Amino acid sequence: MGADMAKTKNAEQSITGLAQGDPDILETLTRMTEGTLERSGLDEKTFMLVRIAALVASDAAPVSYLANLGIAAETGLNLDQVVGTMVAVAPVVGTARITSAASNMTRAGVLGEKLREADLASAR
Repeated sequence: MGADMAKTKNAEQSITGLAQGDPDILETLTRMTEGTLERSGLDEKTFMLVRIAALVASDAAPVSYLANLGIAAETGLNLDQVVGTMVAVAPVVGTARITSAASNMTRAGVLGEKLREADLASAR
């Protein structure tokens, strides 16, 4: 019974860590997608716009936006292109998904800022 409780505790910590943007868990998720860009045959920017469209369509959590928008920025995508992607998929996914995506992107920004602050505090 003790081993089962330990597994449950670990699972709860993993879920909480994922929801809060734990860097180790995000790194694991990032590694899961390695090689997909090359296999897709798309250029980096198009690939990231497609991923953002998928996040919007699936009503993804803020932490998903946190991971993907960071990578998107590294490819040179800007906010206008992200908004343009949302406009393009809006007729398909509906206004509820678009407003949810905008809210979750905002939450992702707040979460990213909190993680940066925590990193700075731990570095001191």
